[in-house]
Amino acid sequence: MSEHPVPSSPPSEGQSTPLTARTGARASEPSAPETARRRQIGLLVFDGVEELDVVGPWEVLSSWTRMHPEDGWDVFCMSVDGGPVVGAKSLMLGAHRSTGSAPRLDVLVHPGGSGTRPMLNDPEHLQWVREARRKVPLMASVCTGSLVYAAAGLLTGRRATTHWASLNLLSQLDPTVITDVRSRFVDDGDVVTSAGVSAGIDMALHLVARFAGTDRAREVRRDIQYDPMPPV
Repeated sequence: MSEHPVPSSPPSEGQSTPLTARTGARASEPSAPETARRRQIGLLVFDGVEELDVVGPWEVLSSWTRMHPEDGWDVFCMSVDGGPVVGAKSLMLGAHRSTGSAPRLDVLVHPGGSGTRPMLNDPEHLQWVREARRKVPLMASVCTGSLVYAAAGLLTGRRATTHWASLNLLSQLDPTVITDVRSRFVDDGDVVTSAGVSAGIDMALHLVARFAGTDRAREVRRDIQYDPMPPV
């Protein structure tokens, strides 16, 4: 499961109705062009999610979509039941929607964290990921979210990365994965994976560049003042 911004809350799922259907106008009368469907990015949240895995990409993607709604993209967070979750370091994180009520996705972002470990052996969640793969054009992951993708069979024979401490586990889950041990993120077409935690910010900026151009991504980077200069 590859172009474009989002309002503070996710938009409705329904597509616009042709003018003739809304107004009863005769078919021979000229009608206004139908509004294009806004593209949707969904960030999954769950108990035990690594907080920065979510909040980092959210800051990038929501800054972009709020500043430039004309790009045609929206972003929202979703949990299984639509309720809040408790992150790996005890931060409460909310969701805009449940996974069942989410609009059709163009991008799914699956974060990592300690909460991914039970998912590796959760048939229901792995099946949900496989079904998403069939429907969603671009599947992205942050940190150990890629372990879930590997367990679901999404990374067979593909380039991918994960948190440095989980690179061996990624290979164990699927020995065919071409593990990239150096990159902050790996774009393998319709699957994009990032290394650990803060690398999700880099990946999200890459997605902005991929969907809306490098200049747009640079604008977002300046807006959030992301210019890493570690003091240690």
